[in-house]
Amino acid sequence: FEENKVRYGKRRIKAELNNRDYKIGFKKVRRLMKKFNLKAICSRRKYKSYKGTVGKIADNILNRNFVATQPNQKWTTDVTEFSGPFGKAYLSPILDMFNGEVIAWDLSTS
Repeated sequence: FEENKVRYGKRRIKAELNNRDYKIGFKKVRRLMKKFNLKAICSRRKYKSYKGTVGKIADNILNRNFVATQPNQKWTTDVTEFSGPFGKAYLSPILDMFNGEVIAWDLSTS
């Protein structure tokens, strides 16, 4: 358990014990882990934003040139996802590229 950076959970411990000819069930392994205070560290799933077909992509008319010489010449927007005890929230500000001022914004839960 310790040699494998605390990554062995009840399934892997049971499989390893079975490989060493100890016949033991999941519940027994779970009880022993609880008795000896062994808790596996679970790695989180990698976030994947792709959920299906991609919608229409706007033309790249700025060509990554975000410098504006006067106000209201170039506006940009993006969506940022926040998560917390309240669930997920999405913030979408509209920025003026001349001075970075927030022209408008919207906060939504969907």
